[in-house]
Amino acid sequence: MKLPEGGEQLSKTIVSIGGMTCAACVRRVEEGIKRLPGVSDAIVNLATAKATVLHQANWAGLEELKRAIDALGYAFLGVIGETTEDPITAVREREIEELKRKFILSAVLSVIIFIGSMQHWFTPLTLMPRQYMLFFLFILTTPVVFWAGDRFHRGALKALKQKTADMNSLVSIGVLSSYIYSSLATFFPSFFAGADLQPHVYYDGAAVIVTFILLGRLLETKARGRTSQAIQKLIGLKPKTARVIREGKELEIPLNEVRKGDIVTVRPGEKIPTDGTVLSGISTVDESMLTGESIPVLKKAGDAVYAATINRTGSFTYQTTKVGAETLLAQIIRLVEEAQGSKAPIQRLADRVAAVFVPIVIVIAVTTFIAWYFLIPHTAFSRALLNFVSVLVIACPCALGLATPTAVMVSTGLGAEQGILIKGGETLEKAYKLSMVVFDKTGTLTKGTPEVTDIVAVPDYDPVKVLKTAVTLEAASEHPLGYAIIEKGKEEGIAPENLDKFEAVAGSGVKAEKGGKQLLLGNRRFLEENGIDCTSVNGIHEKLAAEGKTTVYVAETGHLLGIIGLLDIPREGAGEAIAKLKEKGLQVAMITGDNKPTALAIGKSLGIDRIFAEVLPNDKATHIRRLQAEGHVVAMVGDGINDAPALAAADIGIAIGAGTDIAIEASDITLMNNDPRAVAKAITLSLQTMRVIKQNLFWAFVYNIIGIPIAAGALYPLGGLLLNPEIAAAAMALSSLSVVSNSLRLRRIGKQ
Repeated sequence: MKLPEGGEQLSKTIVSIGGMTCAACVRRVEEGIKRLPGVSDAIVNLATAKATVLHQANWAGLEELKRAIDALGYAFLGVIGETTEDPITAVREREIEELKRKFILSAVLSVIIFIGSMQHWFTPLTLMPRQYMLFFLFILTTPVVFWAGDRFHRGALKALKQKTADMNSLVSIGVLSSYIYSSLATFFPSFFAGADLQPHVYYDGAAVIVTFILLGRLLETKARGRTSQAIQKLIGLKPKTARVIREGKELEIPLNEVRKGDIVTVRPGEKIPTDGTVLSGISTVDESMLTGESIPVLKKAGDAVYAATINRTGSFTYQTTKVGAETLLAQIIRLVEEAQGSKAPIQRLADRVAAVFVPIVIVIAVTTFIAWYFLIPHTAFSRALLNFVSVLVIACPCALGLATPTAVMVSTGLGAEQGILIKGGETLEKAYKLSMVVFDKTGTLTKGTPEVTDIVAVPDYDPVKVLKTAVTLEAASEHPLGYAIIEKGKEEGIAPENLDKFEAVAGSGVKAEKGGKQLLLGNRRFLEENGIDCTSVNGIHEKLAAEGKTTVYVAETGHLLGIIGLLDIPREGAGEAIAKLKEKGLQVAMITGDNKPTALAIGKSLGIDRIFAEVLPNDKATHIRRLQAEGHVVAMVGDGINDAPALAAADIGIAIGAGTDIAIEASDITLMNNDPRAVAKAITLSLQTMRVIKQNLFWAFVYNIIGIPIAAGALYPLGGLLLNPEIAAAAMALSSLSVVSNSLRLRRIGKQ
C-alpha cells in the first residue's frame, strides 16, 4: 500500500455505489471522492459498482463520503465487509426487473409507433387522417421517452449539474431532439410548410432508440451479474449453523454466534463452520473450494481445517481458531473483492480518454448538424437533425467503460475458483510482461521433506535387511531423515524391533545394541570412525551424490550392510510446469540454500538451466534485484514465509501452497495448492486476460472511430449511405454487449 508524503500508512475502505452507467460516471465519482479531506486516492470500478478509497487515519469519514456521493447524484450503498450480503446484487436484481418492465412496454409501443409512422404501408391505416395519426403517435411516444427512458434524462441532468457530460447526455439529447422536432411538426405543421419542408416526424426513431438502448442495458446488466458470480459462490459456501459443545451439551447455533476457542463437532457430509484445529477423530476433507484440488485431504488430531470445506467420511471434533472475518474463506472473499475493484494501468488510460470523449462527440454532432443544414445544398432540416442524433447515439462510451473491469472481474473470479488468488488488475498487467520466473526449491519445486529413493546392499546382504536395520535404529531417533526411512518401512510392511541400548551422536548418526550385536547408522565419516570399511560402495556413493542425494550408511557388528539414498524429490507436475513456462517464452531459474551439487541435480532433472545455490534467505531478494537490473520483469515463486523479502522485491510475488496470512499479504498472487503447474495456470490466465482487455479496448475504440464518421455522413458521397438513429442505437447496444460477452469468454478458455 502506498504511503503519503508524511510516511503515514494509508487505510483502505471499499464501498458500494449505485447509479453509475459509464466511464464518465466513474471519472466523476473518483474526482468527487478525491476532493474529500484526507483522501489520497479513489479507484472506482464500473463493473463491480465499488469504490476503493485510500485515506489517512484522520480523513473526512463515511458520513462525508456518503454526502459527497449523494451530491453527485449516485447512491451510497454501504461499506463492503460490514455485511455478508452484497448490496449491489440486490440493486442489480431490482434494476433488471425494472429494465424488463420498461423494455417490454417500450418494445410493444415502438412496434405500434413504427407501424403508425409507416401508415402508407398498411392500407387499413390510410383511412385515418394523417394529422390524427400524428396525435396518436405523440401520445404513444411520450411514455416511452419520459417513463421508459427516464434514466437517461435523469443521468443527463446529473451530469449537467456537475458541468460535465456522459453517455446519458448523448442519449437524452438524441432522443429529445427527435421527440421535440416531431412534436413541433405535429402541433405546428404550418411552420414547416412555410419553410417548404414536409412535416416528417421521427417518433419511431425516438422510441426505437430508447428500446434498443434499454435492451442493451438489460443484457449488459445481466452479463455483468454473471461476471461477479465468483464472489456470490464463495459467500454461499458458508454454512448457516454450527454444532458446538458447551457445558457438556451439543448445541446447534447460528454461525455468527460461534466464538474463538469453541469445540465444534462435524459429521460426514457437513460443511466445516470455521477455521480450527482437529482435537479428535480422523476424516477426509474436500478442500477443493480453497485449493482447486478434487482429492480429499486426510485430517487427524493437530491438523488444520478451514471454513466451508466439506467433511467427507468420518466424524471429528475441532477447536475454532478463527471466526467471522478472520477465516481463510473471508480473507479470500476480501481479496477477490479488492481485486475485482482494482484497475489495471491500461484502464486508467481508457478512463482519461472517456473523460474528454463525450464533449468531443457533442462538438462533432453539432458540427454535423451545421454542415448538413447550412453547407450541403437542398438538405432538409430533418436530415440534418437525424444525422445529429445518429452521431450522439452511436458514440455512447459504454463499451469503453466496460472493456477492462469486466475482464478483470471474470479473470479474478475464475482464478479464485481454481485456487488462484490474484490481487488485481495491476498484477494481471505486470504478469503479462514477465520475462523471468524464479522458483524457490524446497517446498515449492520439491515436496520439502526427503524420501527414500535408493536402498543398495553390499554383497551377501539384501536390501530388506538394510532397510529393516535402518528402521529399527531410526525408530528411536528424531532426525528428519529418520522419518523418511520409517515411512519407507511402513510402505514395505517393516516394523521396528526393540533395542537393548541406543545412543544418538549429534551431527553424525546413531549407535545401538540388539541381541549382542552392534548396529550403526550415519554418515560415512561416523561409520569409518567406528571401524567400518566403506570402500565397497564408493561407486554407488559417487553416483548418488551426483544425483544430489543424501546418503546414509548402515552397519552391523563391524560389517557394512549397505547404503540408503534420500532426496527431497520434485513435486508431481514440477517438470511439466517448467516446460509450460518455457513454451510461453519465459526464462526459468531456481534459487535455494542447498549445496550446489544437490541444486544442480534437481535443476537438471526439471529442465532448469539457471541455478542460484547456497543462497541465504535474506540474500534471495538481492538476486531478484540483480535479475531486474539485467532488464528482466521477474516473478518470484516461494512458500510465502521465509521467501517474503524476495516475493516483495519481485515484480510479481507468487506464494504457492500457502494459505497463511503472511503469504497472502506478501504476494501478488497466492496459489492455494502445492501444485507448481498452478504457476503456469496463473500466468496463462493473466496473458489471456490482457489479450481480452486489448481486444475489448480495440473494438470499443474502432467501433467509435468507424461509427461516428458514418453517422455524420462520411459515406454519403459514395452512394447515399446514411445511418438512421435506430440502427445507431442497436449498434451501440451491441457494442457494449459484445465487450461483456468477450470478457465472459475467459470463463471458457481459462478452464482449458
